[in-house]
Amino acid sequence: MANKRDYYEILGVARNATPEELKTVYRKLALKYHPDRNPDDKESEEKFKEAAEAYEVLHDPQKKAIYDQYGHQGLEGSGFSGFGGFEDIFSSFSDIFEGFFGFGNGRRSQSRSQRGADLRYDLTLSFMEAAFGIEKEINLEKKEVCSVCKGTRSEPGSHPETCRHCRGSGQLSRNQGFFTVRTTCHYCRGAGQTIPNPCKNCRGAGQVIVNKKVSVKIPAGVDSGSRLRLTGEGETGAHGASSGDLYVFVQVEPHEFFERHENDVYCRIPISFVQAALGDKLTVSTLNGKKSVEIPKGTQPGDLIRLQSEGIPHLRHNGRGDLIIQIAIKTPTNLTKKQESLLQEFAKLETNKLSNKLRNILKSGSGSSAN
Repeated sequence: MANKRDYYEILGVARNATPEELKTVYRKLALKYHPDRNPDDKESEEKFKEAAEAYEVLHDPQKKAIYDQYGHQGLEGSGFSGFGGFEDIFSSFSDIFEGFFGFGNGRRSQSRSQRGADLRYDLTLSFMEAAFGIEKEINLEKKEVCSVCKGTRSEPGSHPETCRHCRGSGQLSRNQGFFTVRTTCHYCRGAGQTIPNPCKNCRGAGQVIVNKKVSVKIPAGVDSGSRLRLTGEGETGAHGASSGDLYVFVQVEPHEFFERHENDVYCRIPISFVQAALGDKLTVSTLNGKKSVEIPKGTQPGDLIRLQSEGIPHLRHNGRGDLIIQIAIKTPTNLTKKQESLLQEFAKLETNKLSNKLRNILKSGSGSSAN
C-alpha cells in the first residue's frame, strides 16, 4: 500500500471535488484506458485499474474520510483491498460503462451477469473476542464448480456446442431502421453454447451447493455493525467468471461488568462510605486482568477514575481507549449497636463542626457590617 499513488493525483482533482466532478473525470479516464480500446496494452490496463480504485474510494464518503485522515494504510486496516480484476470494476460501475460502445459491450455485460453472488454471514462475538480479536472458523453453504464436469455443464466425454442461432455471441441482432438492435439469445440464454448432454451431477448447471469451512480473522477492536469483506469467498462465478465476495457482519454480545463507549470501557465499582471518606487501595478487574487502584480521600458518588490505555484497541490505528471506573457508595445496613453509637457520635461531631462554621460566617458578616 505504501507505494501507491495519491488518489487525487490519479484523477487529477482537488480534495474538495464534488461527486459530479469525480464521476465526470473518472468516466473520461475509464473511456481512455478501457481494455477494449487498448487491447494487450499492460500500461493502459494498470491505469484503468488505478483510476477505478481511486474513484471507488473518493466517491464513497466513508472510504474518502478514512483515506483523507489515514491514507492508504487506513484503508488497508478497514478491510479495503481494491478490485480483484476487470469484472469487479465493470460490476461496481455498470452505470458508468453502460453505453460506452453503442448499445453496450455484449461480452462485458455477459461476464458481469455471471459473476458469483456475494454472500452475507452474521457472526456473533463475545465482548472479549471483539476487544482482542480472534480467528473464527465458520460454515457456509454456497455454490461451487461441479467436481464432475469441472463447470462445463456437460457429461464427461461430451462437450458444449456453439449455439447455431447466435453463433456463439450470446446475442441475436436485428435491423430496425438505421439501428441494429441486440437482444439476449433465448436459445442459449446468452451463454453462446448449448448442452446436448447435461452433467447428471449438477443437472447441467455447472455448479453444485456445498458446505465449506472458511477461516475469518477478526481484528481487535471490532464492534457491532462492523463489516469484514473476504474477497472471492462468495459463490463461484459461472463460465469462469470471478467469484463473489463474503461479507461478515459482526454483532457483539454485552458484558456483565464492562460497558463499551467507542474505544473507552466503563465499569461501576461500589465502595463503602468509610473507604470514600478515608481513601483506600482496591484491586479491580480490567480487560487485561487485575489492577491496583487508589481511591482518593473524600471521593464522592459518581466520581470517575480513569486508567489510560486499558480500553479497546483502535481498529484503524495504534493505541487503545481508557478504562473509566465510576464510583458508587454503598449505604451500610444491619448496623451493630456499637456501629450505631459510633455513627451517632460522628453525626454530633459533624453537627458541631457545621455550627462552628456557621457561627464563623455570621461573625465575619457582622464584622463587615460594622466596618
